[in-house]
Order: sequence, then C-alpha cells, then structure tokens
Amino acid sequence: MAMKAAEVAKGVNAWAEKQTKGVIKEVLPSGAVDNTTRLVFANALYFKGAWNDKFDASATKDHDFHLLSGSSIKVPFMTSKKKQFVSQFDGFKVLSLPYKQGEDKRRFSMYFFLPDSKDGLPALVEKAGSESDFLNRHLPLQKVEVGEFRIPRFKISFGFEASNTLKGLGLVLPFSNEADLTEMVESSAAGSNLSVSSIFHKSFIEVNEEGTEAGAASVGVIALRSLLVAEKIDFIADHPFMFLIKEDLTGMVLFSGHILDPSQAS
Repeated sequence: MAMKAAEVAKGVNAWAEKQTKGVIKEVLPSGAVDNTTRLVFANALYFKGAWNDKFDASATKDHDFHLLSGSSIKVPFMTSKKKQFVSQFDGFKVLSLPYKQGEDKRRFSMYFFLPDSKDGLPALVEKAGSESDFLNRHLPLQKVEVGEFRIPRFKISFGFEASNTLKGLGLVLPFSNEADLTEMVESSAAGSNLSVSSIFHKSFIEVNEEGTEAGAASVGVIALRSLLVAEKIDFIADHPFMFLIKEDLTGMVLFSGHILDPSQAS
C-alpha cells in the first residue's frame, strides 16, 4: 500500500508540474498520501504574461530595499522613464502594469500597493481586508508622468497546508463526518464515507524586465479624466508592498501576495 501511495503522489505531482509548465513541483509533500487516502483533488493554474511596455534590462541597477526589521539589503531594481498608471491615495500609492493583450481579448494587469511608510504594510493589508470594495476603489485609471520610478525584480515560492485556513473562513462541512462527496466518485456508497483531510497549496511567481511567470496548484468601461495637477509622481518600491494580478474586464484576481524581501525566493 505504501508503494501505491507513493505512485499516486508521484502522479499528482507530475500532473501539476506539466500543467504549470514546470513552475510548480511537488505540490504534494512526502507523506501526504497514505493507506487511508481514497480521493485526491488537484487544481493547477499557470500564468505567463509579457509587459505591454517591457523594461530595459540594461537600466536595472542595485538599490537598497528596506526591510520591516529596520535593516536594508541590495537588490536589483527595474526602472523606466515612460508614463505609468499610478495613483496616490491617503497613505499609499498604487501602480498598474498592464500585460500584452492576447487573442482572446482578456486584459490582465499587475498591481502594486505601496505604503508611504516603510513599515506601513501591515496597516495597509488590514485596510485592504476590512474596507468593502477596496480594490475597485483604488485603481489607477490614467497614465501620469513619473519622477523616480523603481520596482524590484523578485521571485517567490510559497506552499502550505490550507485546511485550517479554510475552516477558519467557515468552510467546515467537507472536512467533517457529515460531508457528502457522492457526486465526485463512481460509487455513492464510497462517497458517503469520504471527507477531506488535507488541502495542499503551492504557488510561484517571478517578476522581471520581460513580464511575469506564475503558477498555482463583468465588463467595465474606463473613462479617461484630465489631471488637475501635472506634477510628476515618484513610485519607489524600496520597502514591503502588496501585489496582485487581475483580469481587468471581469475583475477576477488570479494571484495576490506581498513582498517583504525581494532577495528571498521562498
């Protein structure tokens, strides 16, 4: 049985790696499948987008990135002198970097939420999570002239067992003895005896001069507005910030996270 469990885990991991073009490896850790396992759910998401306006790699230079601990490190920062989608709000700024549009006409963008204060990320995360419709009310709609403009290159990988998080959000039934998974299996008798024990999630995202590669196992009309003040806006992401990748027509968020240290891959 142990050999069969190892084969199942190997098969699921191979499937996830293939579906994410090699980005996600070993979504199921060692020991995740054993002789009590009867059903494995698998989901994979892969995203690779090229910036609409790519960064000049020759302009990338090392600068200080300030950590929440108060220390700083040197990391490579990308820069550009082109106009950018940037808006300034109370206590933070938001940058939108659009990706090239594909044949299916969907529009994807990456958003950077940068607190004004170098240690302001925790408060910004709390604000974003507690205010209704925070995201849609804080989107830059027009390109503006930028003064100093720098964002770090980064690559992160993150994995965790998600069952406790989901239970904390109120998703309890699938993990209980009252779970009814009969629609997911061929035998209704077998389905009545199944419940979810663990959910493993793993994600990866890389941002560089070319664009973004990422993996994880409503139509709006935008009207341009004239600016009352033509002052240049600085956007220097040299301290912890939030980011997300969103499809702009539907509003669907594909990936979200925060960067505490761009030099750390996990």
